[in-house]
Amino acid sequence: MTLLRMDNVGIVVEDLDAAVAFFTELGMEREGTAQIEGLWADRTVGLDGIRSEIAMMRMPDGHGKLELAQYHSPAAIGSGPLKAPPNTLGLHRVMFAVDDIDDTLARLRPHGAELLGEVAQYENIYRLCYLRGPSGIVLALAEQIS
Repeated sequence: MTLLRMDNVGIVVEDLDAAVAFFTELGMEREGTAQIEGLWADRTVGLDGIRSEIAMMRMPDGHGKLELAQYHSPAAIGSGPLKAPPNTLGLHRVMFAVDDIDDTLARLRPHGAELLGEVAQYENIYRLCYLRGPSGIVLALAEQIS
């Protein structure tokens, strides 16, 4: 057996349109959308009566993808506080390399992005920050400076 690739990371969101707008502003491209329902979906996910909508978002280089999903039935449930801290068990964050962290933050703020701390510098190599995006998703941004 050989692992071929990581295909995508799935994220459940409250508002699919808002999440698509946020990740589009970040620089991802919408690859497609689909309605997900039926016996095959129920069996795959392990829930009965699934009815959801997904949007597949692709990185500009074509290698990484996010699958954003909004569940209509059964309704999505929270696993803890919506604004859980970054040390919460489970998916920690998704990190994106950007060429200008300040510009990226300025473009994302109108879409609800909020810094968790501040933009910090790691040695003379990176400027880094954590931010919260749609549906409480924690993202990290990294700008290489050397």
